[in-house]
Amino acid sequence: MAPPEALRAVSAAAEEWGAELEPRGELRLPVVAGLRRGLLSGPVAVEGLGQGSRVVFRPAAAEYHVQGAAVVVLLMAGAGALLTVVWPLFPRLLPVAPFGAVLALAGWFLVISRLRSRGPTEFLESVEAHAGQSSRTDIATDDR
Repeated sequence: MAPPEALRAVSAAAEEWGAELEPRGELRLPVVAGLRRGLLSGPVAVEGLGQGSRVVFRPAAAEYHVQGAAVVVLLMAGAGALLTVVWPLFPRLLPVAPFGAVLALAGWFLVISRLRSRGPTEFLESVEAHAGQSSRTDIATDDR
């Protein structure tokens, strides 16, 4: 597709992601990387290539912070796992060993199984999907 259409696809994907796309081509993209959340910012360029376009995002600055609640749950799960493993060495811990197992499993189900990653690669895939939708719309309107 032509560069102006590709730029519209970038704008639609940015709106879907909750990103800020400035008129001069600066993108502030919210990202998730495991236990970290943050913002990547940098220029977005749309280059014309013959019959199509190439969208390039070059992150220039990254700002991340750790999700504190998830870390606390994982620390408690680690303590529970340690309790579950150590009780054979200290038999007096046997009555609380099941509680340790429950804590360890809770960490798995509440945090680890839900870890996701969402960054520039997924954003550009979203741009590609929006570009495909707009080209299908153009084809549908040309056929009428």
